[in-house]
Amino acid sequence: QVQLVESGGGLVQAGGSLSLSCAASGRTFSNYAMGWFRQAPGKEREFVAAISRSGGYTYYANSVKGRFTISRDNAKNTVYLQMNSLKPEDMAVYYCEADQSVVVRTTSSYYDYWGQGTQVTVSS
Repeated sequence: QVQLVESGGGLVQAGGSLSLSCAASGRTFSNYAMGWFRQAPGKEREFVAAISRSGGYTYYANSVKGRFTISRDNAKNTVYLQMNSLKPEDMAVYYCEADQSVVVRTTSSYYDYWGQGTQVTVSS
């Protein structure tokens, strides 16, 4: 089992920044690719960003490319999502997810574990 706890969400004005963190515990963190997903009310969960086990490869949804940065610190068992130039359409609950796959995947159903989520609210 892997336990994931997200933090760092909150209220920010459009154009502002937020930094999300996800602390993992349980099994060896570096054995998992990590992803951030988000879900707005009435919408399906969508892919935001993912990072490989070593952190050497990252992949982003087109909607956040150039604005968001995913990173990880395997020594601290933590994955991060730096979000800049936030837009109202970025408002959602953000989930951290862990995937045992050796490749980075963009579909939430393939991931093995996820956290409880953290709310990001962007005011216009």
